[in-house]
Amino acid sequence: MRALPAVMYREARIRATNVLFIFWDAVYPLGYLLVFGVGLDSAVQFGSGAAADYNAFFLAGVLGMASFGIASNTAWSFFLDRDNGIYFEMLTYPISRAEYLVGKVLFNLVVALVQAAITVGLAWLLLDVAVRWEMMPLVALLVVLGTSGWFFFYAIFAVLIRRNDAFNTVTSVFYFALLFASSMFYPLDPLPDSLRAAAWANPITWQVEAMRWATTGIGDGALVPLEIAGFTAFTAVSFAGALAALRKD
Repeated sequence: MRALPAVMYREARIRATNVLFIFWDAVYPLGYLLVFGVGLDSAVQFGSGAAADYNAFFLAGVLGMASFGIASNTAWSFFLDRDNGIYFEMLTYPISRAEYLVGKVLFNLVVALVQAAITVGLAWLLLDVAVRWEMMPLVALLVVLGTSGWFFFYAIFAVLIRRNDAFNTVTSVFYFALLFASSMFYPLDPLPDSLRAAAWANPITWQVEAMRWATTGIGDGALVPLEIAGFTAFTAVSFAGALAALRKD
């Protein structure tokens, strides 16, 4: 078996031992959309038309949160591989470190795409979100890019950090700081200049804003190529950082 399919197959077998975990990854974002979207839709207004619908606004935020969460869970399994020694055994096999990294995330990209399809489909069916179906290939690309980028980012810390509690602390701090310092839950225009600048420096905002325009047309389409280019650069830098960390072991 070739290296990438072999690592992907191993990851699938590991995840298949806990089907409930895969089910949770696939459907929990819809819970956020139903709870926060329905609860805030009547309370939060952004203007007229689609932009006045919080469900439509929050859909992209839910997709971004989901890809971020799946990446975090994948990095956690990567840390466990290192903690229990499987990681070092894998490095003795005839696979490159780059193949190990990419293979680790491939199965989880399938989970992320299934999750995105479920969330978008049910948002359209249950919440009457006006989805731009013709832009779904771009949404799929952004899901793949987002999940990969954040996994590679977290993989740096999964390799460099030795203690379980330290790794959990770092990932938890990143989770809350990055999610709330972004446009995931609220528009950026009403924020103070300092908070708006911090949010625009956050790669989550680039992914979510591009996905928001692709799913529902909310946002500035002229910025989308820049946002995609910025997140692609972030993914490439994160992959290089994770690969460098692997090569030092």
